[in-house]
Amino acid sequence: MNHLTSEQLSELRANLEEMQKDIENRIKENDHYDLDNSMRYSSGELSEIDNHPGDVATDLYHRSMDISLLERDEHELVDIKLALASMDEGTYGICLVSGQPIPYERLVAVPYTCYSKEHNPRQEKPIQRPVEEEFLMRPFGRSSLDDRDDYNGFDGEDAWQIVESWGNSDSPAMAEGNNIDSYNEMEIEPGEPNGWVEPWENFVATDITGNNVTIIRGPSYEHYLESGEGSFLLEPNKIEEQE
Repeated sequence: MNHLTSEQLSELRANLEEMQKDIENRIKENDHYDLDNSMRYSSGELSEIDNHPGDVATDLYHRSMDISLLERDEHELVDIKLALASMDEGTYGICLVSGQPIPYERLVAVPYTCYSKEHNPRQEKPIQRPVEEEFLMRPFGRSSLDDRDDYNGFDGEDAWQIVESWGNSDSPAMAEGNNIDSYNEMEIEPGEPNGWVEPWENFVATDITGNNVTIIRGPSYEHYLESGEGSFLLEPNKIEEQE
């Protein structure tokens, strides 16, 4: 505290005491921002229970604002009392982080501060995100098993794709990009095969016992052969055509 003269210290103490008196009077005179009274008394309604939430939205907004104002005054009052106590202890004007003297000009602007400008924690942007986001992940993050190499069966994403095929509320106008032209492209992984994993599963069929394998000659079958993945030995008719 040796960086402050007795005149500067007296001036700062007077400022703190005046601020403390002003805040205490403000809280007392307006009944803690009218929070001492019920919301029904403030709005003049006989009861808040029988009203639609929209009818009391304005009252609720002002109530929330009054709570914020009261909390701000209470926090500031605590800081002022701590600053006055530090004056009595001889530690006033010393930064709690660096231990260096706080410039007099800063103390004049914020008499109850405990930090220098460089170490003020309020310079850091507070993380004010909903706590629920800690448990959120990408769609079907808990039930999608596409990332597993040892599993290719039916999972949560496949279940949603079946439900989504009947329609949803999304539209191309809600797309993040500008290259969405149809409603089908708004679906989750629209190009993903539906009901099968390997390409040949789309045209190979069996009976209920798993026997009597048959080939369904369709576009998927022809595309499979043309792409060079298949073999003409899949079906005897192809062998006869070659001969």
